[in-house]
Amino acid sequence: MSTYLLVHGAWHSGEAWQRVVPLLESAGHRVFAPSLTGYGDKAHLASSATGLDTHVDDIVGLIIEEDLTEVVLVGHSYAGLVISSVANQVPDRIARLVHLDAMVPEDGESAADVQPVSQALIDLALASESGWRIPPLPELPPPSGLFGVTDPADVAWLRTLLSDHPVRCLQQPVRLDNPAVNAIPRTHIHCTVGAPEGIVRRPVPAIQPNGSPAQVWELATGHDCMITMPVELAELLLKLG
Repeated sequence: MSTYLLVHGAWHSGEAWQRVVPLLESAGHRVFAPSLTGYGDKAHLASSATGLDTHVDDIVGLIIEEDLTEVVLVGHSYAGLVISSVANQVPDRIARLVHLDAMVPEDGESAADVQPVSQALIDLALASESGWRIPPLPELPPPSGLFGVTDPADVAWLRTLLSDHPVRCLQQPVRLDNPAVNAIPRTHIHCTVGAPEGIVRRPVPAIQPNGSPAQVWELATGHDCMITMPVELAELLLKLG
């Protein structure tokens, strides 16, 4: 039995994984898919002080509270930053990092460093009435859709999950200063359809920090693959368990 910890991206909630969780559980694995502070059942906790460090504390706290070990830690999109800093804090508890169409940072980088288009969102938030709220990105024509989701029923459901993203999440830097984190194997899963203009993906180095060859898989679908291709995503994740 493996333990999967699924971390959602910006604007989303833990409910985004609800099509994937039962597929992993039915294969005999333990699965956690929490909502980060400011989203889902914790949306009321969002504030100008909510940042990347808040979300790292959310996940580290869950790992410690549940005494989780050998964790397959999956981070979608923005949560690539979250899982990186989590692994830096508790590397002995992480069996593998999975960057799911995610930001892949270096030490000291923020979201704006990894994905420069984020700076425009930061500027808009700082100039807005709230000074810190970033509303969900708008729906675009297919194939981009709403975070890569184009089915009308799925789009309507996805809208119910979305909350504003605190600007501090995009400003705070990732910490990767623990040498032990380099030993953790990594997997990259890329969604290949409908990336909006301005979104760039860093090339994955051929050799991982632990010296093994890079493991890169692709799903021919939009960004929110846990909604559009849950079966195929679960099958990939099960290969890691």
